[in-house]
Amino acid sequence: MQGSRLGWHSDTTLQGAFKDKQPKERLMRIGIDLGGTKIEGIILDQSGAVLEKIRIPTPGQEYQQILNAITSVVTALQSRAASRLSVGIGTPGSLSLVSNTMKNCNSISLNGQPLKADIETQLGYEIRLENDANCFALSEAHHGAGSGAHSVFGAILGTGTGGGIVINQQLLTGPNSIAGEWGHNPVPGSVLQLIGDERKCYCGRFNCIETVLSGSGMSQTHRERSKQSLTAMEIANAAASDASARETLEVYCAHLAQCLSTVVNLLDPDVIVLGGGLSNIPLLYETVPAQMSDYVFTDAMTTRLSPPSFGDASGARGAACLWPVGEGSDLERMS
Repeated sequence: MQGSRLGWHSDTTLQGAFKDKQPKERLMRIGIDLGGTKIEGIILDQSGAVLEKIRIPTPGQEYQQILNAITSVVTALQSRAASRLSVGIGTPGSLSLVSNTMKNCNSISLNGQPLKADIETQLGYEIRLENDANCFALSEAHHGAGSGAHSVFGAILGTGTGGGIVINQQLLTGPNSIAGEWGHNPVPGSVLQLIGDERKCYCGRFNCIETVLSGSGMSQTHRERSKQSLTAMEIANAAASDASARETLEVYCAHLAQCLSTVVNLLDPDVIVLGGGLSNIPLLYETVPAQMSDYVFTDAMTTRLSPPSFGDASGARGAACLWPVGEGSDLERMS
């Protein structure tokens, strides 16, 4: 297989799935998650089962290498099917509807590049491309922690802080392609009083929510309070035995509650699903909902705060869901 020659990691559970090809392949979709360290591609069936997975390292920051790697993963997955499947791709940042080039990417080599058009040129057919936080929210709304909910807000807490909004299992993007980007709202005044110096965000602004709720934001809070330099996960792991780490984690929960309450006051979602590395901290789910109630404009908050069902696998799963089942494949055009 081509993938094995390139040193790719590949999992196959297709078995007999392609025996009766047309009826079953109509219900399959390809999803690609472009991450900072890895590119993951899957074939997803209509029930949310992953039939095939390929994962390769992201080849540095050189745009052409990233482009070639994405299309190579797509081509390898397409080779497993008898006819072409629809393709959705989740990326950092988003596509500008004005210039049709990438913007707001923390992988800066993508900014200003016509990534969607270049992928379509290499592949020779249409693909759909969305922000990775939107793909996370879509995955959890379709098959995960938000399944069955009318409205879902997916909040990413990791290297950055992002979000996505899904209403009736449909992604809300907006005319500027920034719906859900709560991480670049300014922190509430009540949070601003709890942090030390002003914090500059990579976007060029000061005191964005991301500067407080990202992993580096938690680390900075701990450094300002204790003079210790620890990563966010080191803080979380030390909290059980170290008083200063526990205090930082409690302050982080207070920050998160106040920032998420602005989301509830604006969107009033049925469920908020947390994603990213910090979503694995149990204390968030134990304390944040009750604290949010102090800031939400209602007598009793019923919005659920939930951990993710799929972890870092949600990106590729949500990318596949950018196409409704049965759309965008050769089989649709053949029927």
